[in-house]
Amino acid sequence: MARFKLYIEYEGTRYSGWQMQNNSKSIQGKLHEVSKVIFKGEHVEIYGSGRTDAGVHALCQVAHLDVKTMLAPEIIRMKMNDELPSDINILEVEKANPNFHARYDAKSRCYLYQISRRRTSFGKPFVWWIKDQLNFNKMNNASNLFVGMHDFTSFADNDDEEKSTKVLIEEVQIKEEGDLILIRITGSHFLWKQVRRMVGVLVEIGRGKLTPDDLKYFLEHKSPTPAKYTAPPSGLFLERVLYKEEILAPELRPLINIEGYKKSQRPIAK
Repeated sequence: MARFKLYIEYEGTRYSGWQMQNNSKSIQGKLHEVSKVIFKGEHVEIYGSGRTDAGVHALCQVAHLDVKTMLAPEIIRMKMNDELPSDINILEVEKANPNFHARYDAKSRCYLYQISRRRTSFGKPFVWWIKDQLNFNKMNNASNLFVGMHDFTSFADNDDEEKSTKVLIEEVQIKEEGDLILIRITGSHFLWKQVRRMVGVLVEIGRGKLTPDDLKYFLEHKSPTPAKYTAPPSGLFLERVLYKEEILAPELRPLINIEGYKKSQRPIAK
């Protein structure tokens, strides 16, 4: 049995999430289905670095594949991509140490959320369009309250697989880029729907409907309120999974260009 490390990108719109489920289409399930075809019935196991929610995307999910094969990593990548639908793509395959585990060896995960301040016909599946005016400075200042070790019970749904609701948030970055507001959150791991509720609460602070004191309360007391502000999955991307000695490139950039046509670009009449 050989172990391979897979780097995967996917658009999650059509899927129920990463984790294989009965009677629903998942990323893990599609990869498993394709692997069974390629490896002709050999026993196959695929484990991801973590679960992404239904509709959430990934720029670079990491998984490990266990299978008995003599195929080279690059051949595995090409064969899998030949069988996979266009919204799932294997970026790279490499031979892994037999002891490597995609989930348990990960030291941190990084998510990126994209908010659009304007309606867009091109970026709709990849942003959350908000009509209301948002105070960027209030959102940016409040985001610092998330940094550190906190109990995120108020920001997560019940999850039998998680033994603790405490999560270490290493960094939160917020940036304005044209009509976009970009939010990058890096942490040890994340609970079910946690990132989307963190973003949702920041948006309500930007709207002026919540305050930083409300955010502090949610971190210190169990509250059902953040669930009401769960951001849609369309704007959320698993950006990177970091392992020992790996660091994230510091530049925060948009994943799509929604600037489009502007009045200033109109042709000049002669």
